[in-house]
Amino acid sequence: LYGGWGVLNGIVTLGDLVMLSAFLLMLLSPLEALAQSVSQLQKSLAGLERILDLLDEPPELGAEKGTVRVRRQECEGRVTFDGVYFRYPGSEKFALHDFSLDVAAGETVAFVGPSGAGKTTVCNLLARFYDPTDGRLLLDGRDLRELDVTSYRRLVGIVEQDVFLFDGSVAANIAYGNRSTSLSEIRAAATIANADAFVLDLPQGYDTIIGERGVRLSGGQRQRLAMARAILADPWILILDEATSNLDTESERSLQCGLATWMGNRTCFVIAHRLSTIENADRIAVLNAGRIVELGTHEALMATEGEYREMVLLQTSAPISGTA
Repeated sequence: LYGGWGVLNGIVTLGDLVMLSAFLLMLLSPLEALAQSVSQLQKSLAGLERILDLLDEPPELGAEKGTVRVRRQECEGRVTFDGVYFRYPGSEKFALHDFSLDVAAGETVAFVGPSGAGKTTVCNLLARFYDPTDGRLLLDGRDLRELDVTSYRRLVGIVEQDVFLFDGSVAANIAYGNRSTSLSEIRAAATIANADAFVLDLPQGYDTIIGERGVRLSGGQRQRLAMARAILADPWILILDEATSNLDTESERSLQCGLATWMGNRTCFVIAHRLSTIENADRIAVLNAGRIVELGTHEALMATEGEYREMVLLQTSAPISGTA
């Protein structure tokens, strides 16, 4: 208004007014960007504080003096539970009681049993998220507490039922298990995990962004990507905790065929509630209340009148129809 009044009274020219208006419009965009930058800086500083707090946290199982680094070429993969007792911190109840099991290198052992029997606890100890309360857990005859935890975990691959994926591309999520890898190696791992076909059907293939925790994929697709990630990491000990629970029968069979070829002499531990998925395991351990109550092959356990046979019959028998 003042500029229009000035033009009418000859104080400023019309050109000066237009030039000043143009300068003001040009100034608004940088000011808006500066305001957004300040807001983003405040959010980033808050995130930085949380990151620094996390980095300051001492590791749960820190490196101890005298521990030995595990070299992949020297590892055979024999795992031995020797009289293991374990209870979680803050709990008075033991999750495992006198748990003993000797697993040969290259053997596949499946754990079955009711919820709370100790199956996941066994795998937590294998991954060395915890150490036994009493007893020993050995790798090739050496107590895990004598081994450097970082080098040991490089030998272990875990695929859980609840898969965590990042908001990035399919290729980046698979390559998270091995950063220095090529697209051909990523595709080879995805093929073994029966994931290559559905990935190629995505809009940008392996460059498709899948969203936080893989929200743009189905549960079965997320599990196959997690399996491909573990395969690409090339672990010596593989832990599958309900890793195929969201797969249909056909996809599961294809995945099992690919894994059977890839496994070779790797040691594998499988947790499964769907018992049809573990029929070909070398041994099946039935757990109850933190103890092994049955151990043997599928055929041997089915020949007995034990808990395993009862669980299989419950899953395979037709439901009893109600009466009117």
